[in-house]
Amino acid sequence: MARNRFAPDRGLVSRMVVVMFLLGLLYVAFIAALVALQVSLIAIIILVGGFFLLQYYASDRIALFAMNGRIVSEQEAPELHAIVDRLCALSNSPKPKVAIADTDIPNAFATGRNQKRAVVCATTGLLRRLDPEEIEGVLAHEMSHVAHRDVAVMTIASFLGVVAGFISRWAMYAGMFGGYDRRDRNENGALVAFFIMIISMIVYAISFLLIRALSRYRELSADRSGALLTGRPSALASALQKVTGAMARIPTRDLRAAEAFNAFFFTPALAEGFSLSTLFSTHPPLEKRLAQLAKLSRELGEI
Repeated sequence: MARNRFAPDRGLVSRMVVVMFLLGLLYVAFIAALVALQVSLIAIIILVGGFFLLQYYASDRIALFAMNGRIVSEQEAPELHAIVDRLCALSNSPKPKVAIADTDIPNAFATGRNQKRAVVCATTGLLRRLDPEEIEGVLAHEMSHVAHRDVAVMTIASFLGVVAGFISRWAMYAGMFGGYDRRDRNENGALVAFFIMIISMIVYAISFLLIRALSRYRELSADRSGALLTGRPSALASALQKVTGAMARIPTRDLRAAEAFNAFFFTPALAEGFSLSTLFSTHPPLEKRLAQLAKLSRELGEI
């Protein structure tokens, strides 16, 4: 198959390699620490590995189900299919499945472990608020995620964090409910469980920060390659501003319910007030994204 025409990003590739390498080292250190504590974790690794495989191979179906999205035919959504067809022609890439999520939150996302399994989904709130050129810019951004294999890389990268989080919770419950009738043995068991929990929490925190840093860069990369593909960075910038402005008028309850899917979204759904999403965002600041698009617009002679 011919190579797609989405702009390559060596910075993204190098960051993916570095993050995966560091996570690999972290994983080895994590396992070594657990072995030193004489912990048998075969069942836990098998269980979490099963969740990983499910997430990797069924990410498209899981994301659509979670967002109440459905695959639509060309007869059901001719305008949306026409935009995707144009982007596929421009990028020389296979056509993904096209879906619509029935929610007023204006957003879009792409999922699927490769281009053959890809799904591009727009919400009804996005389609209602944006012009066709702006929708094209958003979908070009999402399709560039697929072209750069972001979904597969982020799924693999998040595996260690999932394992660490699962083990820390297991250790906490083991310490709480291990029993204290046989004091000497249970004190040693509680101490081991405490150290496992602390090590797991540290591993989870480090992997979380590494993945968030990679996620923010990949959003900038998708903005860049999507804007270069369409040749209209200003349309993507306009979409960003409209979506962000409209998000402020969405009920807080709906935004909080959607925050769990921020890693997928074109722009994050952030409710007002304290939130981990505001501290460790999956996306770079809006100002940084707009500044990059403005620079691209000048370089392409748009303004």
